[in-house]
Amino acid sequence: MSDQNQPDKLYAMRHSLAHIMATAIKRLWPDAKFGVGPVVENGFYYDIDLGADKISEDDFKKIEAEMQAIIRANDVFEQFEKPVDEAIAWAQNAQQPYKVELLNDLKRAGTTVAKDLSTDELGTIASGDAQVENVSFYKNGEFTDLCRGPHVESTGKVGAFKLQRIGGVYWRGKEGNPQMQRIYGVAFATPKELRQHLDMLEEARKRDHRKLGQELDLFTFSPLVGPGLPLFTPRGTVIRQQLTNFAESLRLASGFDRVSIPHITKTELYKVSGHWDKFGEQLFLVESQVTSDAFALKPMNCPHHHQIYAFQPKSYRDLPVRYFETTTVYRDEKTGELGGLSRVRSITQDDSHVYCRADQLEAEVGSLAADVKSLYLTLGMELHARLSYRDESDKYLGEQALWDESQTLIKSLAEKNDLSYFEAAGEAAFYGPKIDFMATDALGRDHQVATIQLDFVIPERFGLDYTTEDGSKQQPVVIHCALLGSIERFMSVYIEHTAGKFPVWVAPEQVWIITLNQEDTTVDYAYGVLKQAKSLGLRVTIDNASESVGKKIRSAELYKIPYTIVIGQKEIESGRVTPRIRKDMEVHEGSSTLGLDEFFKTVANEAKSRVLKTSL
Repeated sequence: MSDQNQPDKLYAMRHSLAHIMATAIKRLWPDAKFGVGPVVENGFYYDIDLGADKISEDDFKKIEAEMQAIIRANDVFEQFEKPVDEAIAWAQNAQQPYKVELLNDLKRAGTTVAKDLSTDELGTIASGDAQVENVSFYKNGEFTDLCRGPHVESTGKVGAFKLQRIGGVYWRGKEGNPQMQRIYGVAFATPKELRQHLDMLEEARKRDHRKLGQELDLFTFSPLVGPGLPLFTPRGTVIRQQLTNFAESLRLASGFDRVSIPHITKTELYKVSGHWDKFGEQLFLVESQVTSDAFALKPMNCPHHHQIYAFQPKSYRDLPVRYFETTTVYRDEKTGELGGLSRVRSITQDDSHVYCRADQLEAEVGSLAADVKSLYLTLGMELHARLSYRDESDKYLGEQALWDESQTLIKSLAEKNDLSYFEAAGEAAFYGPKIDFMATDALGRDHQVATIQLDFVIPERFGLDYTTEDGSKQQPVVIHCALLGSIERFMSVYIEHTAGKFPVWVAPEQVWIITLNQEDTTVDYAYGVLKQAKSLGLRVTIDNASESVGKKIRSAELYKIPYTIVIGQKEIESGRVTPRIRKDMEVHEGSSTLGLDEFFKTVANEAKSRVLKTSL
């Protein structure tokens, strides 16, 4: 039987290791100043300021050796409390200015500020009082730290760990504050679990979409274009377009109509929708040289689609109305938060909006959920759902009663569509709850991809309506849905999921034709084969370089080409080829010799059917 307390124990181990690392760093760099050191997913970190000195990854071995000495000492973690003024005096005497700042904030504003500060390194708050009376400390050996725990009993009970990396951060995340170093470690209960995690991280490094994007010639960035604005090469554009085409084919089969909107708009549109108040800082503003109108590059598409719906009167017989388009939006993300395709400033969405009656809602959500399932089944990714609800903050539009009703409804819809789900407060859109689909990649990591969002608020803000059977006016329900979400972000997920080994239907080049030699008869025949393949819609390249066949085959393997065929005198005489099949596509070992016509028709059928394995 599993230990139900294991997650709590692991948390305490990781929290304790943050203190052990700080203890080791304090021994090695006595003037170190400490910020906060919480537990994070799979490990821990501590923010540290060494002044002019800096820790590098070359120092990890000596830090880890010092940590192991502390672990062997098996010092007890002792908790005690001090009145807040004594705690401040302790921090001042210990020359720990960041702790002084935290403690002064706690003393000044009590629990309100406590919730806004680090969740793991603050003192305990006196029961029910806004004013802090006592704060909690933990001591292990000679090291004492402001902390509310929990910790393991002693330093010898912390499992297995490894220091991982260093990052630069501003104190408390605010530009203008001192810059600190954030030292990350990973930790697990046993050495075996740690090894498994490190192996997974190594595999993740090999699959990093930024690395593969360069190696496979898929996308690039230019300082002249700007950060967060990816440029897709011909090969990368094929992948992008194949994914888009599939998502759009599902839309069309489900009765959606394609629409098209401009990339800029008057800012007034987003003030009416509520996006200006919520996301105004993320807007790229545009000035007209002709008029005084204030414009913005569109950060989302829904307000534009609402204007198309409102263009002509609607009857209850016209509903549902379904619009979709694949288009780019723009958001002024902070430069430091950009990363490859995972977070960009130009975001292409396969966006759609359904305007329907309340009695049509269940069927429409069911149809959208079926499209999501179909897409990710074809892509070979498992799905589960997060039901994203509001929290108690004031960042949401609409009355609480309406939210309660819509959240109950979305849970019911998830159950009716047989979705495996979990619930999460604080993840809703500002206008309504969502079903966020989480795709699990080949390394077991979850990524938020498709989304279905209910919106009972925006129709009222824009005055959207339809005429009912009795002639009265009624507001439609709006359903926002994206299948891929951000295509750039999804490509980052998909590249890493496949490790760049794309199935035939997605692969930038489906077949490479390699010439055995540069003789005219060989080259002419190879180009005839190329023409035959392209007539079936296949993406084919000839490698006629004056290199050895082995080197050409190796190049095809590096580009992860699904099929490679060699053309020489034997193939010319027989009209048959023996295709080399990429290993992950094989169903059985061994290769077959096929007529060119049979081979190309089979590959074309595999591409059309969007299969993951070959039938050859």
